[in-house]
Amino acid sequence: MTRKKAIAHLKLLHGGKCTALVTGATSGMGLEYARQLAELGCDIVIVSNQADRLPQVAETLHNDYGVDVWQLYKDLATTSAAQEVFDFCTRNGLQIDILVNNAGMFFFEEQSEANFAKGEKMRLLHIETPTRLTLLFSEEMKKRRCGYILNMSSMAAKIPAPGLTFYAATKAYLRSFTKSMFFELKHYGVGITAVCPGAVATPLYNLSEQKQKLAVRIGVMRTPRRLVKSALKALFCKRRCVTPGFINHIAPGAVNALPHWCVMKLWRKFK
Repeated sequence: MTRKKAIAHLKLLHGGKCTALVTGATSGMGLEYARQLAELGCDIVIVSNQADRLPQVAETLHNDYGVDVWQLYKDLATTSAAQEVFDFCTRNGLQIDILVNNAGMFFFEEQSEANFAKGEKMRLLHIETPTRLTLLFSEEMKKRRCGYILNMSSMAAKIPAPGLTFYAATKAYLRSFTKSMFFELKHYGVGITAVCPGAVATPLYNLSEQKQKLAVRIGVMRTPRRLVKSALKALFCKRRCVTPGFINHIAPGAVNALPHWCVMKLWRKFK
């Protein structure tokens, strides 16, 4: 089903309304998900820990696309975050038809007790919160026998690598969880998709704009708009897992085929 047809179908079922919830919605891919869903006519719930950006993004989405926008400031790296997001939607009478678990963080360094706190924050953000959001909102979707959930994993889920230990592990969990949930939700007419992109030109990696443009030009990175368009297409076609970009299909196999001595040499060079 095309993106437009999927949204039209949801609106037909729900009295002309369709509402999407996007986490990490004030920058990078989250902002692009919110923008493209609003462009398709979805009302949007934007969730972010960037308090100063929320009003600006909400106003822009409303003015540019004429949709209703709800904003929620929330640190999603806590054990209670998912329930608090769900309760916010309940209090405001919001029926979530599309859930995009996009919020994430990234760091590249050797793991130790000194940075365990960052690893724990990543576990909460990449595992606990999206898992609970998926379970909470999918129960409502199952009752209605329709809905879509998108979980942002990563190509790193297929490439356990030094420096990315916590990141790769949490993204591997999210990919596996989503692929299993696909079969549990399919019977109820609910779609869930894991998206496993390679590098995307967003602020996540702290690269300069010039370096990002170069990476996009040579095909190492994808633009958020292109990535999100592919991800939403896969979501509304109810695909179980998608890895956008040809190079991202071949890269994991190539990296995993490297001998251990080569990986160690690369790690010593870049750490």
